[in-house]
Amino acid sequence: MEDVQEQQSQSLGQDGENEIVIENAASVHGEPPQDANGPPKVDSKEEILHDKVKKQVIKEGHGPIPSKYSTCFLHYRAWTESTQHKFEDTWDEQRPLEMILGKEKKEMTGLAVGVSSMKAGERALLHVGWELGYGKEGNFSFPNVPPSADILYEVELIGFDETKEGKARGDMTVEERIGAADRRKMDGNALFKEEKLEEAMQQYEMAIAYMGDDFMFQLFGKYRDMALAVKNPCHLNMAASLIKLKRYEEAIGQCTVVLAEDENNVKALFRRAKARAELGQTDAAREDFLKARKFAPQDKAIARELRLLAEHDKAVYQKQKEIYKGIFGPTPDPKPKRTKWLIIIWQWLLSLFYSIFRRENRKAE
Repeated sequence: MEDVQEQQSQSLGQDGENEIVIENAASVHGEPPQDANGPPKVDSKEEILHDKVKKQVIKEGHGPIPSKYSTCFLHYRAWTESTQHKFEDTWDEQRPLEMILGKEKKEMTGLAVGVSSMKAGERALLHVGWELGYGKEGNFSFPNVPPSADILYEVELIGFDETKEGKARGDMTVEERIGAADRRKMDGNALFKEEKLEEAMQQYEMAIAYMGDDFMFQLFGKYRDMALAVKNPCHLNMAASLIKLKRYEEAIGQCTVVLAEDENNVKALFRRAKARAELGQTDAAREDFLKARKFAPQDKAIARELRLLAEHDKAVYQKQKEIYKGIFGPTPDPKPKRTKWLIIIWQWLLSLFYSIFRRENRKAE
């Protein structure tokens, strides 16, 4: 029984065929791109990719660059260079763009030139001339881009699939999409075991991209179960990575996605509680831990976290007690009762007079 309980306790940090233990992962420093009003300020040297496309690296990537017809997954923000007006942001939409190099839309030609020079995980600022953007006429629907507008892109290449035929997600069968996502999940798990958290998250994000909402809404029965068996572990492993990176709000978001599908998922409840506890949301964290304990009553990790929360609450109470004591002052010591010396002396004198009186009376007799 002890072994079973221990295994269950350890499993709260694990998902997928390659199990993940978040407690043993090394800390990796990394920050998500910041959503500023204007494009980022970059000091790196400009690289000329085309007479209408220049690139400045913000963060280095790793591995090879994609070849023609690779299916690339990327996030980007776009501004008109002259007015600094932001007209598109996939980070805000939380939906990465899928781009097949060589088959991109005409208005994204310059973006594709930049992406084709990038490594997985690389983030860069691209300067794109209007000729390789929205052209002389611009675009008056969505996105709204004025005529002859040069464009600035902040772009991050999440990763890419090397496919000679350039097959888009929409052209894949259900089995092909689930299979492609599962391979990405396995790659992510392997990277996590190597403590490469940011690279692992790129793989998980690409896997999730194959399982987008438009795809999931079409599934039911065994196909939906198959897709969720790949998708949910990716969200949970993303949460595990984000907790290690101290990006707790994002970790909560990943767990909440899983709980929307499976409200009693113990791992999602446990990890969301961990993230909430780190943010000081102790009441919400306790609620998640208690709910997780209902479905895993013997789990040692849950019991340990609840005990830590109780100790934290006790420490906070003691600290508040000290603060209030400092505000209102120390409790005054009780004053010693004043001894009634006059009464004692008076009683002694009466006793003395009474003794003398009795002695005199006896003499008189």
